[in-house]
Amino acid sequence: MSYDDYRDGKPLIVTAALTGGVHGKEANPNVPETPAEVAEAAAAAEDAGASILHLHAREDSGERAFSTERFQELTEAVRAATDDVVIQHSTGGTAAPDALRAEPLRTDPAPDMASLDMGPLNRYDHLTSENTRALVDALHEEMQARGIKPELEVFNGGHLNESLRIWDELDEPPYVNLVFGGGTTTIPSPRNLLNMVANVPDGAEFNVLAFGPHQLPLTTMGILLGGHVRVGLEDNLYYAKGEQAESNAQLVERTVRIAEELGRPVASTAEARKILNL
Repeated sequence: MSYDDYRDGKPLIVTAALTGGVHGKEANPNVPETPAEVAEAAAAAEDAGASILHLHAREDSGERAFSTERFQELTEAVRAATDDVVIQHSTGGTAAPDALRAEPLRTDPAPDMASLDMGPLNRYDHLTSENTRALVDALHEEMQARGIKPELEVFNGGHLNESLRIWDELDEPPYVNLVFGGGTTTIPSPRNLLNMVANVPDGAEFNVLAFGPHQLPLTTMGILLGGHVRVGLEDNLYYAKGEQAESNAQLVERTVRIAEELGRPVASTAEARKILNL
């Protein structure tokens, strides 16, 4: 993946992260929480140009849920509301007991993809995740057994190093999600994005995820560098400074518009599946 890929018109995969597992309507009333709300947001994001939907489940209270049953209910609602999007479940461990981390992998049918955190994460005062090698390996083994493609969550350069431990076990092409923000994620700057992209091994596809005000500039850079991008209310509650985003679709629409202005086509779901070898 490189600037040459952008120049050659390689299709851009857009992921929409619809709700997350930390903030809710108290932070932005447009954050979807119930299966019905997430399904409605999913359909709108698909119509706007997203081909992958990154999903977190919630309890009735709005708190994050980890059980297979909750993910099953959510996924069925999303599949019923959409045409053929790629379903990606979160196994992210912020405040999640390790014993429950594989639950999102056990729906029927299995999700097309799932996130796989590649090392420790600390973003909040009381929420942290160790993501030990033993846990990473166990989650990866379950993904392999169920035919689920992992998205390698690379929060910093050390996590890219960690991903090399399992590189030979990954189906081609490996999919690497480069994360920029606070805590133990990579410091968000254009230079750091260029450095991280330069270190992604040949043959991999990479995605750019940046939190808050860094989402727009760094995902735009990702488009120009031949990578793929993730946007949505999980990562960014605002459309502009002081202006809360109205919906996930609004953020997807802007990304699609920028890509088209830059001359890069946006991947259909069929094209995304082909690029990722799903």
